[in-house]
Amino acid sequence: MTKTRDNKPHIGIYGRRNNGKSAITNLLAGQNVAIVSDHAGTTTDPVKKSVEILNLGPIVLVDTAGIDDEGELGQMRIEKTRESIKIVDLALLVTSQSQFGDYESQLIDEFKAYDTPFIVVHNMADVARATDEHASFFTNQRIPFVEVSAKSGEGFDQLVESIKAAMPDTAYTAPSMFKGIIKKDDIVLLITPIDTEAPAGRMILPQVQAIRDSLDNDAVAVTLKENAVEHFLKATGIKPALAVTDSQIFDRANAMIPREIPLTSFSITLSRLKGPFAEFVKGTPRIAELKDGDRVLILESCTHHTSCDDIGRHKIPRWIKEFTGKQVEFDVVAGLSSLVRPITDYAIVIQCGGCMITRKQLHNRLKAAIEAGIPVTNYGMAIAYIKGIFERAIAPFVE
Repeated sequence: MTKTRDNKPHIGIYGRRNNGKSAITNLLAGQNVAIVSDHAGTTTDPVKKSVEILNLGPIVLVDTAGIDDEGELGQMRIEKTRESIKIVDLALLVTSQSQFGDYESQLIDEFKAYDTPFIVVHNMADVARATDEHASFFTNQRIPFVEVSAKSGEGFDQLVESIKAAMPDTAYTAPSMFKGIIKKDDIVLLITPIDTEAPAGRMILPQVQAIRDSLDNDAVAVTLKENAVEHFLKATGIKPALAVTDSQIFDRANAMIPREIPLTSFSITLSRLKGPFAEFVKGTPRIAELKDGDRVLILESCTHHTSCDDIGRHKIPRWIKEFTGKQVEFDVVAGLSSLVRPITDYAIVIQCGGCMITRKQLHNRLKAAIEAGIPVTNYGMAIAYIKGIFERAIAPFVE
């Protein structure tokens, strides 16, 4: 299950069985969060643990199965290990006994394919230190190399310092949703329906993020339900610098908000913040080209209980069928699960806002589609296009 903690930097721990990956996880966590055993293959699936490391801050450790696992189940575990590379911000490649071969080479190739920085961690220094040849192989390629003993704690400080140095800034940076769009003292109107999908007693994360970002930009956030918009504008005479709506009521917001006030949605704002915005803008109009029998992939980046009003599973498919008049098939994949079909089976991919995951996770989620030439869009842009207000909805972010 994908939870809010997935917004924290992720560190994946990879390598062969019995190299001490789980012991490294426990060393970093400062507690026994992973089972350690001399029996090969103790870790079966990637295991996430949210921890806070002194001088590093809150992170998510992802302990993975051995890349050299065996048998039919072993191959399935290896596939899950490889899939996890897409979601991590930094990888630790754990070796021991100065081993280096095809397994390590393949992992390094996959780290590079997903632009994942990595550190080689030679474990079990208390048993056998790395040979000069082993250490120099990496240092000569300017690959960070650290020698540790998860058992004794030797090398822990150096490992933390190496992690701090190697972690990309984007893993920590929280770019602004509205930077460059609003300025100090601007009024931002946030239209937030309270419907059957709204969590009891709470607001959804994109709405909360929008409020905070407005405040961070020294602007004034005015939050109200859609049935109060017209009264607010008429009674106060205020002309907001920007109006942001829930995508599901785009057509109603478009009718209520005067044309001179820029209008967009929470989802589109997130697509600029986290997603491949230009690819979304380019891919969205391809909705109009869908044909009978085409298959659409809908990616939800969180898991949740669904209802008959669910946006991704019910409303968007229904609206697309009504808009195109075509018999289109839909697959929904929740969380960060593997796809049920090859990406080339799909005519278009529609990604949710991605509020629960990191920017890298979202980009890697769409990487295969973009590389295969499959058009991509997101919930907000797709809905705006179907409702006939696409150009207005993206205008605040398009130069």
